[in-house]
Amino acid sequence: MPELPEVETVRRGLTPLITGRRITQVAVRHRGLRWPVAPDFERELQTRAILNVDRRGKYLLVRCDGGTLIVHLGMSGSLRVIWPSDPWKKHDHVGISLGNGKQLRFHDPRRFGLVLRLHGDPTKHPLLSHLGPEPLEENFHMAHLHAACAKRSAAIKLVIMDASTVVGVGNIYASEALFRAGIRPRMAAKKLTKPRLARLVESIRAVLTDSIEEGGTTLRDFLNSDGEPGYFRQRLFVYERKGEPCRNCGTAIRHEVLGQRSTYWCPTCQK
Repeated sequence: MPELPEVETVRRGLTPLITGRRITQVAVRHRGLRWPVAPDFERELQTRAILNVDRRGKYLLVRCDGGTLIVHLGMSGSLRVIWPSDPWKKHDHVGISLGNGKQLRFHDPRRFGLVLRLHGDPTKHPLLSHLGPEPLEENFHMAHLHAACAKRSAAIKLVIMDASTVVGVGNIYASEALFRAGIRPRMAAKKLTKPRLARLVESIRAVLTDSIEEGGTTLRDFLNSDGEPGYFRQRLFVYERKGEPCRNCGTAIRHEVLGQRSTYWCPTCQK
């Protein structure tokens, strides 16, 4: 699943291509996404101008005059800015034609994504209203994480993957941040000291920032808005490196399933 760096990469790629453009035509080829595309979707978007492209967690917010388009890429979705005359691929579901002659096209083979038009404040929608702070913004800090962990015996990896604690720290980056912070994924959250939590906050910030700078992590299906893969995978320390030597100490990387997700760590570097 595309995680926060991948979605941020898409946002940055799309922003100069679609901001300020007016929507001239909307085509829906398949409405059966995770949230079905509304019957009035085409009519509601017609003639709207795109004001900017924001992000909340893993959701893209395409803000228009008179409403917001919420887009989630699901497990395998992508957005491309192409010519309307380009052939539709099998899993191209929505095409939004723009005043400059280009088209924003939503592609999603597994149909776990969504394209949803909203009136009013999108952060009040049930999809977004429960979300915690953004990890790269000032309101995500040690005190916040300490409060979230103080009474929880759950594994720290599960706590930082909880979107009500902090948004956008998915499986890949949780594993990588915990490695950088020297914390084992199964450590009970409430047992972590404030200094260790402060280090974890900085590690989460660092691993996400590094990945954004590299254009995201390509594992299977992620493509950015230019159709190009990200390259951060080349710099992963533990994720999907079971049995390989740790890049720091040479110890074999271990693997287990935690919260139904593959988890990787170094038994020497992480305590």
